[in-house]
Amino acid sequence: MSLRKLLHSTTIADKVLFSLLLLLSLSGIFLIKAFVPEGHTVVIELDNKPVYLLPLDKDGIVSVDGPLGKTTVEIKDNSVRIQDSPCRNKLCVRQGWIKTGALVCLPNRVVVTIDRGRETGNTIDAVTG
Repeated sequence: MSLRKLLHSTTIADKVLFSLLLLLSLSGIFLIKAFVPEGHTVVIELDNKPVYLLPLDKDGIVSVDGPLGKTTVEIKDNSVRIQDSPCRNKLCVRQGWIKTGALVCLPNRVVVTIDRGRETGNTIDAVTG
């Protein structure tokens, strides 16, 4: 079926529905920040146990000793990334900077998440481990 025949066979209701769905899809892209706020705490876990709980608004670099070696995590400008890792293919390093979500270095068993539900003052931190 050609495009011309397809356009002639659609009704006004089809066009209105398509336009409405397109508008809703595009508005969802722009409104996502209002419904999913950015986190404020970086949680670094090794073997599913929290190792560091750091504020996202303070820049710094920490190292986590995993089974393969040291994984270096960098926090800067309210973003976090895995700067270096001893894993072979470096997929975790290539994920780059994130402001929400998680970074995973599966071979070294390190998981970095940005959590908006935790506070850094009353749980494990970088000093007490």
